[in-house]
Amino acid sequence: MERLLLVAVLTALIHAVNTMAYGVRLVGVRTQRLATAVSLFNIVFLVASAANMIQAPLLSSLVEQVINTALSAASPGGDLFSNPVYRQGLQSLAGDLRSVILAASLGTLAGGILIPPFVRILSRAVLFFDEVGSVPRMLAAAVLSPRRTLRFLRQVQLPRPGRLLRGTARERRRLPATFLLLNVVVTGIYTIGVLSALYAGALFPEFRGTAILLSGIVNGIATVLIATVVDPTAARITDQAARGARPEKDVQIMVAYLTGTRFLGTIFAQALLLPAAELIKAVAVFIAP
Repeated sequence: MERLLLVAVLTALIHAVNTMAYGVRLVGVRTQRLATAVSLFNIVFLVASAANMIQAPLLSSLVEQVINTALSAASPGGDLFSNPVYRQGLQSLAGDLRSVILAASLGTLAGGILIPPFVRILSRAVLFFDEVGSVPRMLAAAVLSPRRTLRFLRQVQLPRPGRLLRGTARERRRLPATFLLLNVVVTGIYTIGVLSALYAGALFPEFRGTAILLSGIVNGIATVLIATVVDPTAARITDQAARGARPEKDVQIMVAYLTGTRFLGTIFAQALLLPAAELIKAVAVFIAP
């Protein structure tokens, strides 16, 4: 249970940071320094990368525990899937993976709420970096002038979710429906890519390594959709706002809708988990010797 809780916390952290990444586009428009905003955000993204490095082996160990427990209880030469211990273990594993997906939804929701204060903080950081010229100097100034840092942080307030939703609905702009729909699909695929592969490994334990490595193909499909539809459209809207062809409000609305569709994508992932695992298992069975 402690291991699962740690995995859930790390998953929520990863999805919160990935959701806040939407705010970088808004920072770029406000400061006219998109490249600098992306570069400074990469420092924050290192936290998510470190969390992912810890999360992956912990998730894998949950699957290994189910398989090893069933193997120790199975009779020699018996059918593993007829073993009630193994069937119970699979049900427990599916429940654990759904809990991880729930943590992804909560992390996405938290990241969406944190976008407005994050945008303000990152905007200040971008402008301050433009003055000092290096990240070490910027960090040193924050450490040597803690009062100014604390004074600024006290001014940052979390938005009220109800007010944010009402404002988004009232200021709705035209956004391509395909763009938003595919963000739901892409998020759902990304959320369950590794999780479904791990569950497929439990369904096909003889070649679970093959099943787990197939997660790269699942995530590759999502990457193609992002590269061809989602990112170019978001970049076009951001560039138009940066050069004054669109109001900044359009980028704010885009960020809000991307956050909302990302949250829906994590909900959609609950429905994708088991079908995707069965598909990965079928592919693993096909290519296994």
